[in-house]
Amino acid sequence: MPAPSQKSRTQFNKLQKRLRHYVGDAIADYKMIEHGDKVMVCLSGGKDSYTLLDILLNLQKTAPVDFEVIAVNLDQKQPGFPEHVLPSYLASIGVPFHIIEKDTYSVVKRVIPEGQTTCSLCSRLRRGTLYGYAEEIGATKIALGHHRDDILETFFLNIFYGGKLKAMPPKLLSDDKKNIVIRPLSYCREKDIERYCAFKDFPIIPCNLCGSQENLQRQAMKTMLKTWDKQFPGRLETIFTSLQNVAPSQLADPRLFDFTGLALDRTTEGLADSLAEGLDVLRQ
Repeated sequence: MPAPSQKSRTQFNKLQKRLRHYVGDAIADYKMIEHGDKVMVCLSGGKDSYTLLDILLNLQKTAPVDFEVIAVNLDQKQPGFPEHVLPSYLASIGVPFHIIEKDTYSVVKRVIPEGQTTCSLCSRLRRGTLYGYAEEIGATKIALGHHRDDILETFFLNIFYGGKLKAMPPKLLSDDKKNIVIRPLSYCREKDIERYCAFKDFPIIPCNLCGSQENLQRQAMKTMLKTWDKQFPGRLETIFTSLQNVAPSQLADPRLFDFTGLALDRTTEGLADSLAEGLDVLRQ
């Protein structure tokens, strides 16, 4: 392989700096990693988890807090899975790692009828196994490789197909309160991650080994967002920002805002508050 040009090195340095900046901001904004944390990075062999591990190892060297990183892969016994790839790569970069072997593939194939999408059940089985293993090894945080585009896709999937206004949170406490999941790539764009992987030449393992049909609904969301990104630069950034600026009183969920308890207040103080609120609206 020819040596990279000066231009390529400059482009890579800028890209790496941008990704580190986004990851650092996300970690700080949501207090994802604290002093003494043992961060279990879930490595699938895809571009996102490789990038996540690489950036976290990079930040670990300069972070103001000390934290441990351990890579974990779940070998789901899919036919044709190249078992040697991840152990060889992880050993070569000197990061501690574990390979969990659990045949969830057979379970999925037995439960899901032929031709139907297996991703949902596969994901739930994988999550349960990883949660349990995090407790076993004393990991205090579970890091997943979901990025900004994943979060936006999930947001629109829930709106269009689920009738819910929700997405993927950058930080999540599991229902049983035994694990905290973090998504340090939450501010990162998928196209930046793709470019980063091309520069780094990670040994990518394609997620098509189970032969399952691609999730067509998610693919439709991905296509929609890519179209918007080309036609309306900046739109995706604005949409993501809206997820961080929620106004419950301007929506319609009575569980989040007490609409039934609204009452008139025409006292002098109430009038002043109304005028101030009106001025705020005009300034926006």
